[in-house]
Amino acid sequence: MSISTLACRYGMNGQTLRKQYKEKISGYRQWDQLPHAEEYLLFPENVGADLSLDETCLSNGEVYTVLTDKSARGRKGALVSIIRGVATDKVSAVLLKLPWERRKAVKSITTDLSSAMMLTARRVFPAAKLVNDRFHVQQLMSEAVDQLRIRFRWQVLEEENKAMRAHREKRKAARSKQEREAIGSWEPARMANGETLPQIMARSRHVILKHESKWNGQQKARAAILFDKFPPLRQAYRLSMKLTEIFNRKSTPDQARLNLARWYDEVEKFGHNEFSRVLETFENHNRTILNYFEERLTNASAESFNAKIKAFRSLFRGVGDIRFFMFRLATQYS
Repeated sequence: MSISTLACRYGMNGQTLRKQYKEKISGYRQWDQLPHAEEYLLFPENVGADLSLDETCLSNGEVYTVLTDKSARGRKGALVSIIRGVATDKVSAVLLKLPWERRKAVKSITTDLSSAMMLTARRVFPAAKLVNDRFHVQQLMSEAVDQLRIRFRWQVLEEENKAMRAHREKRKAARSKQEREAIGSWEPARMANGETLPQIMARSRHVILKHESKWNGQQKARAAILFDKFPPLRQAYRLSMKLTEIFNRKSTPDQARLNLARWYDEVEKFGHNEFSRVLETFENHNRTILNYFEERLTNASAESFNAKIKAFRSLFRGVGDIRFFMFRLATQYS
């Protein structure tokens, strides 16, 4: 129940009750982390064996690094630390305040593909196994497929513009009204599903970002036309889905390593520039990506915790007082 609702129920002034809660009832002014709350919070007692490191935006573009304990499952005791900024030196300096005995007991830590975040994890938790989140790896591949779709979309739009210019010139060259009427107005070509090719290209983003088993009727029709017109896009989509299947398969680390090596060769032979970043990522983070198949850990708990922070922020209607927001966050999740 919000303070405004509580005040209304008992016939009190909402602003007065809110101020009384902050200054007198909550214990905010006696909070031991108040002096540095705007910069960081630290809860050593919440350090568990498996941690997640991620980042979130609180207000006005301010990015904070968030360290959470997986075993708490986003509930009380989940928050280990939240630190203003993402710079490795600054974040590491705060996390190194955690007792060494607790830091060396951490067995694994999951992160996204940020090199800065991985460096922070290695500095602070040297004994922990670093695991790259599989969903960020899959997202990188999906984005490469979408970039290929966008490239083909520009080609389609350019061809349509050329056809429109040619039609316009043809009407201008007509010598009589009868000839112009015979030429008629510009009509874009319609595909089998009734949409134009530019429309299909624009509306196919969600088609290529999810598994074909989840396509509805319209999406199946678009995909059939899209892949028929652009075979490389079909191949790129298949490679993206194949990567997802490798991650979903309950295989041993050695089997997964072999499957990924074969998949890597297929992507390399595919040869489109949009996928060079994907290949470079696998080269640079091969070991930490493969660690997923040993631990089967993801950063899903961190993403879920970030969603809770955003919901908490919405409940506060933004973050006007960052220190009090941090206090309320700490009371809920530390």
